[in-house]
Amino acid sequence: MRVKNCPFCEGPGGRIVFEGAKLRVIHAEEAGFPAFYRVIWREHAAEFSDLDAADRVLCMEAVTVVEQCLREHLSPAKINLAALGNMVPHLHWHVIARFADDTHFPGSVWAPVQREADAAQQAAVAARLPALESEMMARLGTRSF
Repeated sequence: MRVKNCPFCEGPGGRIVFEGAKLRVIHAEEAGFPAFYRVIWREHAAEFSDLDAADRVLCMEAVTVVEQCLREHLSPAKINLAALGNMVPHLHWHVIARFADDTHFPGSVWAPVQREADAAQQAAVAARLPALESEMMARLGTRSF
């Protein structure tokens, strides 16, 4: 069911990396966080528990693939996973590679800024995204997402 005025029903929500029958993975353009992805469930569901058991497993498999690719290609200090949906009541998981020198670390990406951005570090991460996303697409494409 599509919901009027829902940005994830009306548009992709970012640059599409993978699109399947039940979900899509997008790269979110979040300033200061070059490795910020979202796994967005295609059908409108406000909460994770709105999905049946099989779809919950499928959704978390996709989140896991995104996390694994981020870890393998970027070696971040931490991966942040969040399913907030406070502003957009449409099920989506944030999967964010975090680095010890990012502007907000160790706080969340929505916490106050701790330090200035390191443009060279952000560019280095961004340069590795095409290979990471190619791997992500290959792994996701082998499943029935």
